[in-house]
Amino acid sequence: MTARHEEIAEELRRAIDREEYTVGSLLPAETDLAAQYGVSRGTVRQAVAALTAEGLIGSRQGARRVVLAGRRSQSFAELRSFAQWARAMGREATGHVVSQEYRPATAEDAVRLQLAETTPVLHVLRVRGLDGEPVLLERTVYAGWISPAVEAIEPGCPSVTQRLFEDTGLVFAYGEHVIDAVAAGAQDADLLGVRRTSPLLRVRRVTTTREGRPVEWSDDRYRSDAVSFSVHNSIGNNALARKTAE
Repeated sequence: MTARHEEIAEELRRAIDREEYTVGSLLPAETDLAAQYGVSRGTVRQAVAALTAEGLIGSRQGARRVVLAGRRSQSFAELRSFAQWARAMGREATGHVVSQEYRPATAEDAVRLQLAETTPVLHVLRVRGLDGEPVLLERTVYAGWISPAVEAIEPGCPSVTQRLFEDTGLVFAYGEHVIDAVAAGAQDADLLGVRRTSPLLRVRRVTTTREGRPVEWSDDRYRSDAVSFSVHNSIGNNALARKTAE
C-alpha cells in the first residue's frame, strides 16, 4: 500500500506538470497543504522532502518552497543548472573550480552585465562532470553584487544554483542562450580529456533576476560526444531564432 506522503508527493508532481505551480512560484504553506490533503504537517514535510531531493522544488529554512523545475519538459532551472539537469536524467553531477579571481570588467563584461568597464567582476572556471567524467567547462563572470556569495561556496559544490538560492534567496528567472560550435584549444582539451581541435558545443548565456538585474554571463563548452540540445517549438510558442555567425 502506498504511503500517504508518497501519494501527496505524486499529486504535487502532477500539479507542477500541469503548471498549477509554475517554475519560480511558491508552493502553498505547509499548514495550507496539510488542510488541503487532510493530513498532519509532518506528512506534508515528507512529501515536500521527496520533491526537494528530486530537484523539483527548493527549500530555505523558515521560507516557503519555490518550484525550481517541471517534469513535462526541461525547465529553465534545469537548462540553467547543470546539476539539476543531471539529477533529472538520473545522473550524478560533479565539478570543481579550476580558477577563481577578480578582474576588471572588459567591454564585453560591461555590456552583458550592464556595468561600467574596469568594474571588478569575479571570473570562475569550473569543470563539470557526469558520474565523474568531465563533459563541460564553465567560464562564468559574476556581477559584483553576487560575487561574495559565489566566493563563499566550496569548490566542489555540485549545484551553485541551489546553493545561491539557499544562501541568498536568488532565483534565476530569465536567460538568453546562444549555441554554436568551437574547436577545443589547449586548455579545453586538457581539462576535458579530448584531443586539441576536437569539436565542442558552446553555449554563451546571460542570466538575470525577475527584475532583469544581470547575475552572470558564461561561456560554457560541452564535449559534443556527451551532450546535445533539442528545441521544441510550435506555431503558438517559439523561442528559437536563426542568426548568422558572429
